[in-house]
Amino acid sequence: MASDQPAHDANHPLRRLVAHTGRHRGRMYLAIICSFLNKLFDLAPELLIGLAVDVVVQRDQSLLAGLGVADPMTQIIVLAVLTVVVWALESLFEYFYALLWRNLAQTVQHELRMEVYEHIQGLDLAWFEERSSGELMAVLNDDVNQLERFLNTGANELIQVSTTVVIIGAVFFALTPEIAWMSFLPIPFILWGAFRFQKRLQPLYAAVRDRVSRLNARLSNNLGGIVTIKSFTAEARESANVSKESDGYRETNRAAIRLSAAFIPLIRMVIVTGFVATLVGGGKLALDGELAVGAFSVMVFMTQRLLWPLTRLGETFDLYQRAMASTQRTLDLLSVKPTLHDGAKTLPEGGVKGAISFADVDFSYSNGFKVLHKINLDVPAGQTLAIVGPTGAGKSTIIKLLLRFYDPAAGAISVDGMDLRTLRTHDLRSAIGLVSQDVFLFHGTVRDNIAYGVPNASDAEIAEAAALAEASDFIHELPDKWDTIVGERGQKLSGGQRQRISIARAILLRPPILVFDEATSAVDNETEAAIQRALAQVSKGRTTIIIAHRLSTIRHAHAIAVLDKGRVVELGTHDALVKQDGLYAGLWRVQTGESRPTA
Repeated sequence: MASDQPAHDANHPLRRLVAHTGRHRGRMYLAIICSFLNKLFDLAPELLIGLAVDVVVQRDQSLLAGLGVADPMTQIIVLAVLTVVVWALESLFEYFYALLWRNLAQTVQHELRMEVYEHIQGLDLAWFEERSSGELMAVLNDDVNQLERFLNTGANELIQVSTTVVIIGAVFFALTPEIAWMSFLPIPFILWGAFRFQKRLQPLYAAVRDRVSRLNARLSNNLGGIVTIKSFTAEARESANVSKESDGYRETNRAAIRLSAAFIPLIRMVIVTGFVATLVGGGKLALDGELAVGAFSVMVFMTQRLLWPLTRLGETFDLYQRAMASTQRTLDLLSVKPTLHDGAKTLPEGGVKGAISFADVDFSYSNGFKVLHKINLDVPAGQTLAIVGPTGAGKSTIIKLLLRFYDPAAGAISVDGMDLRTLRTHDLRSAIGLVSQDVFLFHGTVRDNIAYGVPNASDAEIAEAAALAEASDFIHELPDKWDTIVGERGQKLSGGQRQRISIARAILLRPPILVFDEATSAVDNETEAAIQRALAQVSKGRTTIIIAHRLSTIRHAHAIAVLDKGRVVELGTHDALVKQDGLYAGLWRVQTGESRPTA
């Protein structure tokens, strides 16, 4: 089973994310440059206002006059032209950074979602059996989307706030070093508060991510079991269950909201101290003639531009913490490693004979309960082996081992003399056509579902497979025939119809090995007869394994293995086993009505 605990990584989620998306580093740097230039030109109008005040007050003694523009009106015109240029450049770089960050967010979101999905597909079946689909959906959708939201706006906000502090700091210390420190006095307290809030928010948002997973799991489970809910009139109870999970999510979010909402009001009161200090200190210098009026105007405007954006740190850190909690969960999922490793040998295409051997196979599930004990079975190429036995005897486990969803704890399984562990899993499963008891059809047309394993199959090939599966007649009676939508999981079709489409899907693969796991367990007698005819037809020349409760389905098999409590207790043909008068003979008599089952 794949390990549930990812390899421990001491790195911060942001470092892990940057390392993980390294191939986009060039685009990220370009987006950072555009954000920086946008903020640079966004701050320029305050300098231009200061220059305009300087022109009005100083006239031919202004800074611009010192640069060679003597006439005051000409100076105003120069400032007007500069204003247009600055605003145009600010707008241009705002367009570029929005384009770059948003496209980067969409690209990273898409790639990360696909990487997680493909990684999940490669994990062991045992890993899936211990998780809900809702939990995985929460990572694939909500967690990945949280990351997209941060890259859309949060990253740019952090860059622009940093740029604001650096640029305004440089301007202030150039103009009046003696009072510049007053404007920056609140910043250490603001940053300290921001990091304190971040530290307290981190576990709250981790709890929020956990809660949304539980809510998604409940919703997914209920929607999948809607027929059962309605059948048992459990709508009110399930609504209460969903309400409980949703309310838990709401309350967990409220705890985070209470803390994050307090950030801006508290920081605003810290900011006002810096603004008042600059206003009073700079005003006194200006009144004393030690600071030019234009420079004082710049400082007053710039102080507001310096400190006020820091109030958005609360919102930005809120977005950041949500994104980091989601990133942690997403990257942790990518750290889970499968324990079933692919082999290196390839099966010859079109050259698989299909001889199967189980040699002293033992198997236990993760709970430690031993399911199979010393299983020895040999199926010559082209022959049919039937496996029967009571519920829980281990029949379906044998099929899971053959498909290498699990590896045996002891012993070996081989196809054509090659141990399954040495084969490429893709080659092995491509050589096996599976028809399971729990038929899964995808939402789509009848044609699409039959051709699922061979998407490029021709209409003639699909029709031939359907005919062999005894499915043609009912397909032509459907409203849109081959283009009829079967509904989610094939819910618009009967159990027998779904089963025959599943058989046609397996036949179309033309596999050398066919596996039927309880293919007739939930169908009526007429459908069973049709499926038996299909089995007889398609198993010719193929190695076939049939698991069945209805013994009439397998009486003509070349060999029948009887399992009981994980052991092969009888093996032989139908006639031989009936004569043996053992477990199989007893099951046969019960099904033919010759005796009643014992309690």
